[in-house]
Amino acid sequence: MHMKTALILLVLAFATIFALVCVLLTRGRAPGTCQHQPPEPEVPEDGRSLVFADLTPEELAQVVRYLRGSLGVPLVDASRAKPSDNCIASVDVQLPAKAEVLRFLDAGGDRPPREALAVLYFGDQADPNVTEYVVGPLPVPTYHRDVTVQKYGGKVPYHRRPTLAVEYEQIAGFFKSRVFPAAPSFMRQVMEYDGTSLAAVTAAPRGFQSGDRATWYILFQNVSGFFLHPVGLEVLVDHGSLDMGQWAVSRVFYNGQYYRDMAQLESAYVQGRISVEKVRRVPPDGDFSSMRPRAPWATTFPLQYEPQGPRYSLRKNHVAFQAWSFAFGMSVKTGLRLLDIRYKGERVVYELSVQEALSVYGSNCPGGMSTRYMDGSFGIGRYSSPLVRGVDCPYLASYVDVHYLAHSQEVRTIKNALCVFEQNLGSPLRRHFSNLQSLYYGGLVNSALVLRSVTTVGNYDYIWDFIFYQNGAIEAKVQATGYTSSSFFHGDGLRYGNRVGEHTLGTIHTHSVNYKVDLDVGGVKNSLVAHDMAFEMARAPWNPEQQIERPRLTKRVLDTEDQAAFRLQSKIPRYIYFAANSKNKWGHQRGYRIQIVSFAGDHVPEASSMERAISWARYKLAVTRRKEEEPTSTSVYNQNDPWTPTIVFADFIDNETITNEDLVAWISVGFLHVPHAEDIPNTVTVGNSVGFFLRPYNYFDEDPSVDSPDSIYFSSEREAEACETNPLACLPPAACAPQLPPFRYGGFLNISLPPPPGRL
Repeated sequence: MHMKTALILLVLAFATIFALVCVLLTRGRAPGTCQHQPPEPEVPEDGRSLVFADLTPEELAQVVRYLRGSLGVPLVDASRAKPSDNCIASVDVQLPAKAEVLRFLDAGGDRPPREALAVLYFGDQADPNVTEYVVGPLPVPTYHRDVTVQKYGGKVPYHRRPTLAVEYEQIAGFFKSRVFPAAPSFMRQVMEYDGTSLAAVTAAPRGFQSGDRATWYILFQNVSGFFLHPVGLEVLVDHGSLDMGQWAVSRVFYNGQYYRDMAQLESAYVQGRISVEKVRRVPPDGDFSSMRPRAPWATTFPLQYEPQGPRYSLRKNHVAFQAWSFAFGMSVKTGLRLLDIRYKGERVVYELSVQEALSVYGSNCPGGMSTRYMDGSFGIGRYSSPLVRGVDCPYLASYVDVHYLAHSQEVRTIKNALCVFEQNLGSPLRRHFSNLQSLYYGGLVNSALVLRSVTTVGNYDYIWDFIFYQNGAIEAKVQATGYTSSSFFHGDGLRYGNRVGEHTLGTIHTHSVNYKVDLDVGGVKNSLVAHDMAFEMARAPWNPEQQIERPRLTKRVLDTEDQAAFRLQSKIPRYIYFAANSKNKWGHQRGYRIQIVSFAGDHVPEASSMERAISWARYKLAVTRRKEEEPTSTSVYNQNDPWTPTIVFADFIDNETITNEDLVAWISVGFLHVPHAEDIPNTVTVGNSVGFFLRPYNYFDEDPSVDSPDSIYFSSEREAEACETNPLACLPPAACAPQLPPFRYGGFLNISLPPPPGRL
């Protein structure tokens, strides 16, 4: 054999042996740890977003100390207050006026003073009322001013106050001490009541006219998922008196029949004059309502991770992601809000916030048929749920705690109440495969940033998402899950829902959610423009004897608020957008389009005595001139007095001119829910998602996602496997392993106030 050939073979043999040794040594070794590369946002955070920040625990405590020492009246801790006491019901941030904020952010003006809004219940007065104070400046308050009359045009009557957690506890005590003992045989033999075996759910509103505070309480077995285990007993409690000794039972309902009080029910039972429907007692886990897994753990479900760490930055209340930046906060009453949303440094939205979540129920039981829940009154932000890593949000999402002060003088913390994450949606944002003229592929993965919170108000869980896409679009989305509410199945119950258990009727209801969208497109002043289509008949120019039906573009400027108010079931222009005073390079007004995704049920008839309190739900979209005196579409005081509502949204629409003005879009979305067998034990999110998009419409000169570094392109002339043309070809053969933090959950430790009204 030639010497040169022998040497070549020897070198190849050594190389082969070396490669095999490397494979053997590395086989089974865990992949390397992902290296975190901090993102460099296009718009660096300079701390100015703190003008929108929620109050810190220290600031909340300072406000309480100031009020206790400055009002000159005794204040009882709201967690122990009687209706006849004075107390601090809640404290939240008071955001500055928009003009002040814009002077600070855009014109180099002074930072607005930091202030709080304190809501106080004055029950220990000759004229009991609810008073709202602005307290400032923080962190060391020196002044307070009463803004109640300025905001609402008069005092807020005491009967309108949202129900405190302690009042529910007092009502639970009333049941134990005075209601149940009035029917001892019935409670023991029919209800099998042992002192802790029943739970109750409150209906709302509380009566039929202003001044009423009489509430139906629906009784359930006190087990896991008790919402699905009604026992057929409902009690109407009049708790309007400030003297709890004067509280009384107004009516009792059992298995389709009404009684004057529990004593009459007991008498009828003892005499054998009632139809008893004995409900089988279920085990503590709730049986069919239990959420315990019914299948053993198998393989781990897919996890999402970021090979080089998060590509977004989260600093205090500010988020930056590629070209996007925004501030965020959590209102105790209305929940998640976003402020100063910018794309490439230019403001697109000043405020994007949840306003209200409404549920209207039907039933042949009194509690169900009278229920119209306005969740802001209970506290959409206050009932934010601690998020579970890996289920509620991706495992490696960033989590944010929320601090609040409500129903107590102690500051509460909700751990992991918000999450932020970038999500690969598993589909292209855009793509094209060319097989004509030339051969190439171009595409962009649809990776978006998500800000999420989850609210659990009693039985329902609402998942609130704000999603930011690389093409300049924003999506607001809400998904409903949790337990469906139910009534005791009897009589003509199937007119009001589906039977989902032996004694359980899943009751028909609607969900409606209202958002405030203060778009500032190319500046504060905008107009509202509608584009749509119409068919026109034309003669074919090349053959005039023939007719062509061709679609054409219709255009209309909506000049007044009346023209811009679209009823829930009415037709709406398919392209409706806020138009700027500036134009893109093609001569079109720069704009942002509102695209609504909703399957709303019918609105409460306007002849209803309480409809004006929820009149925002008349409209799928209403655009009004922005006014500081119209900051919200509703009021927490509307729940307990919808007959004389504190805020009437319909009054905002008074035919004012909306051309070249600072405008606000009020958007309502929702769906009709007829509970069915597959809602047991829980309603699923699939198909129960509604919301809207804010989409650029000639705002740019082209799709801004062309600047995304995530774009992929290769052709028949450029190899798809080449790293310089296709980053996907450069992925390491052994992916890095994310550093998974240990799973911990402290959510139960933070629950100090039970969902109303708790166990009986």
